Amino acid sequence: MSWKYNALPDTGDSLLPRYNDQIEDEISILDPMSIENENEQEDIPDINILGGTSNLKHAFFNMTNSIVGAGIVGIPMAFLNSGLLMGTILMIILTFMNDWTLRLIVVNTKLSGSKTYTGCISHTYGNFGKIVVLFSQGFFAVGGSIGFTIIIGDSIPHILRSVFSEQVKESALLSLLLSRNFIITFCICFICFPLSLIRDISLLARASGLALISMFMIISIVIFKAPFVDEIYKGSISNWEYIFNTNIFQGISVISFALVCHHNTTFIYDSIKVPTLDRFNKIIHYSCAISGFLCALLGICGFMNFGDKTKGNILNNFPNNDWLINIARFCFGLNMITTLPLEIYVIREVIKDLYTIFKRRKEPSFEAQNFTTFQHAFVTSILLLIPLGVSIMTCNLGAVLEIVGATSGSLLAYILPPLCYNKMTKGNKSKLQQAPYYACATFGFMVMILSTFQTISQSMNSSSGTNHCAE
Repeated sequence: MSWKYNALPDTGDSLLPRYNDQIEDEISILDPMSIENENEQEDIPDINILGGTSNLKHAFFNMTNSIVGAGIVGIPMAFLNSGLLMGTILMIILTFMNDWTLRLIVVNTKLSGSKTYTGCISHTYGNFGKIVVLFSQGFFAVGGSIGFTIIIGDSIPHILRSVFSEQVKESALLSLLLSRNFIITFCICFICFPLSLIRDISLLARASGLALISMFMIISIVIFKAPFVDEIYKGSISNWEYIFNTNIFQGISVISFALVCHHNTTFIYDSIKVPTLDRFNKIIHYSCAISGFLCALLGICGFMNFGDKTKGNILNNFPNNDWLINIARFCFGLNMITTLPLEIYVIREVIKDLYTIFKRRKEPSFEAQNFTTFQHAFVTSILLLIPLGVSIMTCNLGAVLEIVGATSGSLLAYILPPLCYNKMTKGNKSKLQQAPYYACATFGFMVMILSTFQTISQSMNSSSGTNHCAE
């Protein structure tokens, strides 16, 4: 899960042409996964608008990068929560659902005549829908910023302490300067804060351009190193855990957090040179298939090697003095430092949009305004204090992924897209034809309620407390 903020326009997008009803024929969950010639004649733009500058390959990499984000290091924990067999089945099912709802979003924008995820929800459910999707995007970004800060604390300090291990033993001051909490505070205040003050998101996006490469490095290193760690780091797996585990909904929410990238969908669609549904569907199919495979591979490998000792961040299962794992930690930590400002940008823009909505209730003619320099700096400071405070208090990345994936992840991926599509098309459908959309939304609500309850109750139960920090 990595992302760029969706522009959050008003329903003025409705001036665009409305897409015809034949679009419903293009949303089958069983679309073929073959990429044919890019120049095929039937690939005509869906509506007469100019496309972007990306070819299919660039759009594919952008989409895959959006899916394969920080949440992937929590996938082994999801397999622990679900059981090996059930975790694999869930990964397949959720990958298919992710594929389907991603394509639904573009269809929804065509049916509503809007250009963004927020715009089509606003068109369908009015201001209430817009507020819901804004809160969902904002909370997802808050959770992401907390998760990224925890990862910074799990990676950078341990690398530095490994490099200066002898000096740390001899100097109490150096030990303090290289402690987890000090490094987190330093990175947030002196690196992330200046980057977060940048108003142009394109500059931030360039800073995290190596994200996908670092993710592939992390996956490869973990897969090849995990079987060779010392036995003291490995746990056991009971017979039942090979098949099923009781915390299945927590597993679903972690997988959901890792796969959700629905907020990026319209950006990537509009970036294609000739934006057509056929082309975009092929990109979605391949991106979801590869991302699902990589997540499953890491999940199976991590869980099989570490068993019941599997942590919320799989990198924390390895010893601090493993130089190859420290390379993975460094790549991951650096990626999080450059990606965290993107999350702050998202939350800041959501706050501005919500403020505009509430002001317009009292003053309908109120015009959206940018923050002043002082407001910009003040809001950014407050938003960075939230992940800083939480990450200092805990290193349980798994709980963060579970709660965020269960709430805003479920809303963005499983609830809003099918409900929005069904509301715009139900006049032409029987109750039986509407059933899949209601079933998907019901599934999302179940994950939201049950997973959140399981996570909170487990966190409050001191007997189940596991040390999730790096050893």
